[in-house]
Amino acid sequence: MARTRDQDACPGALTVHQAADGALVRIRLPGGMITAAQLTAVAEVAERFGSPAMELTSRGNIQIRGLTDTDSAATALADAGLLPSPTHERARNIVASPLSGRSGGIIDLRPLVTELDDAIQADPALAGLPGRFWFSLDDGRGDVSGIDADAGVHARDDGTCALLLAGRDTGVRLDSGDEVTTLIAVARRFVAIRGKAWRITELDDHSALLDGLTASAPAGATWPPTVQPPVGWIEQRDARVALGAAVPLGVLPARTAHFLAAIEAPLVITPWRSVLVCDVSDGVADASLRVLAPLGLVFDENSPWLRVSACTGSPGCAKSAADVRADAAEAVHTPAEGDSAGPRRETHRHFVGCERACGSPPVGEVLVATEDGYRLRIAPP
Repeated sequence: MARTRDQDACPGALTVHQAADGALVRIRLPGGMITAAQLTAVAEVAERFGSPAMELTSRGNIQIRGLTDTDSAATALADAGLLPSPTHERARNIVASPLSGRSGGIIDLRPLVTELDDAIQADPALAGLPGRFWFSLDDGRGDVSGIDADAGVHARDDGTCALLLAGRDTGVRLDSGDEVTTLIAVARRFVAIRGKAWRITELDDHSALLDGLTASAPAGATWPPTVQPPVGWIEQRDARVALGAAVPLGVLPARTAHFLAAIEAPLVITPWRSVLVCDVSDGVADASLRVLAPLGLVFDENSPWLRVSACTGSPGCAKSAADVRADAAEAVHTPAEGDSAGPRRETHRHFVGCERACGSPPVGEVLVATEDGYRLRIAPP
C-alpha cells in the first residue's frame, strides 16, 4: 500500500507529536533495556514537564504525554544517556527477547542489542529509516519473532540464526558474528528503495533486500505471536531472580516508576507493556513484591488484566470516539455479552477509539468504539 506522504509522523524524543492532550514524546529503548537511574530520570521528566501517567508501548519504549516544555525534557533525557544520537533517535527500534541471557533461550542476545544499536547510529544512511521500521532479535524461544518486525534474526539450535523479513524466515542462515552486518545491509537497501514505504510489508518486491545473500533452507516459516508477558517470580540461570510485572493497560505512573527504580536493578520494558526487574536476590525479590503489588503492578499470570489492552483513546486522542481505557478497565471485571467465562475469559480484547486501531495485538478481538458502543473489527489492523 502506497503512503500519501514521504515521512511518517512517528514521534521520538525530539520529534514531537502534538496530541489532543499536548505534546507527546517517545523514548526509544533498544531491547527495552533501561537502568534504574534512567527510569528515575524519565519519571522526573514526566512529573516536572508532562503527565505523570507514562505509557509503555508495544515496542518496549516509553511515552510521555502532555509535555509543556519539550526542550527541557529533551535536555534531561539526553543527560540521562537516553538520546545518544539526535540524528538517529527514531531509528533505534530494536525489540529483543526480554529474558535473553537470564532465563531460557538458546543464546544471550544482549551483546547483539548493543552492537546493532551502535551500528545503526554509526551509519549516516540509516538516519533516513522511518520511525516505524524496526528490528527483532529472538534468542530462539520464539517470543519476538512473531511480532512481524521488518528485519530480524532468530537463533537456531545449530548455532546459526535465521534471517527474517516482515516476520518470515527468508531461508538465509547467518553464522555467529554476521547478524548485525546483515541487518544493517538490509536496512540500508530498504532506505535506498523504499520510496514512500514505511515498512517492508509495503514494498511490492522484497527480493532486492536480499541481494548477495543465498538461501540454504526452505523459506516462509513464521512464528505464532506472543501476547502475554512473562510475569511473576522467574528463576534466572545464575540463581538470582527476575520479577515480571504486568502494567495494566500499559500506563505506568511516575510514582510507581520511582519505586521500581529504587530496587536499583537492571530493568527491561517488554513488547507486552510490562516490566522485568532483573538480577535480584530472593530476599530483594520478596520485599519488592510486597511493595509493588499494592501499587497496581500485576504478578499473577492468571490475572484478567493480561487479557485486555487499549489505545490511548479520549481525551488524549482527538480521533477517539470514547474513553477506551476506562471501558477496558471496566471490562476486566465485567463479562462480555454472551461470555460465560466472565472476567477470566481467555480471548484477548483490545479496545480502540477509531478505525486506525492503534496498538492492536496480532491475535484476539479488536473492539472499535462507535456512537452506539463497540463493534468487533473482523479484519486485522
